Amino acid sequence: MTTLYGISNCDTVRKTRKWLEANTVAFEFHDLRKDGLQRAQVDRWCDALGLETVLNKRGTTWRALPAEQRDNLDEEGLRALLVEQPTLIKRPVLEHNGEIRIGFKADDYAALLGVA
Repeated sequence: MTTLYGISNCDTVRKTRKWLEANTVAFEFHDLRKDGLQRAQVDRWCDALGLETVLNKRGTTWRALPAEQRDNLDEEGLRALLVEQPTLIKRPVLEHNGEIRIGFKADDYAALLGVA
C-alpha cells in the first residue's frame, strides 16, 4: 500500500502526484488539511526520520507562529503542534510498505517503488 500525504494545492505535492500517475503507481492521497492527522502518524514519522526532518521551519505557518511560542516548544510540544497544524510538516510524505520518505526525488521514488 502506498499513501501520499500532503496538501492538494502544494506545488511539490502536485508534481509528486503527476509523477506517480505517469509511472502508474497506485496510491492513496491523504490531504493533511482536509483529512487531518493522528498523533501516531506524527510519532512514527518523527521516530523514523527525526523531528527536524519532519518539521518545516521554512514555511509560512512556522513563521506565522508567535516567536514566544516557537522558542518555548520542546519536542513533545512540537509533535502536538504538528498534529494541530499539519501544514508545519514538510511535504510530501510518502509511505510505502513501511518505508517513509519526505520530499520528492524522482530517483529515490523510482528505487523505492520499483519503477524503471
